[in-house]
Amino acid sequence: MNPSDASLPPERPAALADRTGYDEAFLGPVVPLALPVRDTIETVILPYTHFTVVFRPDRRLAASTAVCIEGRQLLLDTPREDAWAFDPRLPEDQQAGDEIYRNNSLDRGHLVRRLDPVWGPSATAAQANADTFHFTNAAPQVDVFNQGKELWQGLENYLLENAAHYERKLTVLTGPVLQDSDPPYRGLQVPLRFWKVAAFMQDGALAAAAYVLDQSPDLSRDADRALAGATAGAPPPLGPYRTYQVPVSDVAEITELEFGPLPDVDVMPPPRAPEERWRRLESHADMVLHP
Repeated sequence: MNPSDASLPPERPAALADRTGYDEAFLGPVVPLALPVRDTIETVILPYTHFTVVFRPDRRLAASTAVCIEGRQLLLDTPREDAWAFDPRLPEDQQAGDEIYRNNSLDRGHLVRRLDPVWGPSATAAQANADTFHFTNAAPQVDVFNQGKELWQGLENYLLENAAHYERKLTVLTGPVLQDSDPPYRGLQVPLRFWKVAAFMQDGALAAAAYVLDQSPDLSRDADRALAGATAGAPPPLGPYRTYQVPVSDVAEITELEFGPLPDVDVMPPPRAPEERWRRLESHADMVLHP
């Protein structure tokens, strides 16, 4: 898809024209972008600094993202920039902008975490930091900060410190689980779950681990409200975050995305029983990082 240049501000396309995006050979073995299995789903590939967004205009959200993380060169003191912007390579009406997040309980949830691509020379790191604040890299998330969300936000740090301690490199694929049943709000269907698949080198071989963050309503606590849906004009009822480690193949199934070699190098052992297939995480210590 090639957006019409007539709809783009003159200064910003030039500012993004040099972005080379995600390097699929960053780890050595190729880890491709996660693309839809069905070729009837239209996507737009948007490269940024050290990461790429696979965008679905029909949903006004990303289908997936992919970022290269060089742990030895991270510049964690890079100041935060909260100036969210539309990507000028797409028409604004195809992106979920401020109108989705205004005067409600929804946060602009970074898909590629702000600090993940912020490495290298200071100018490059600053550019990567700013690039993460495009609406194409955001999705609505409940604004309550709880243990589940804390786990989710710290996954990359934990993996860098443990699973990738030799090279301190990761590639991380992330996105929302986009389903037809997602509840509508202000012209957007709000995803109830998010996924993350991390790839890294372990003992000289490619390895992967997958996680799901669930913000769907907690039916055990407020079933009537959850089942009835939101009041008119209000965001859909969302529940407390619950974080799981899951098989990579399950993420592929629920997202209908292709993950290349990663299902075959999953560090999570085959489950002994169906109820053990998704491992609920209460802390990083609950994570499985070795077969």
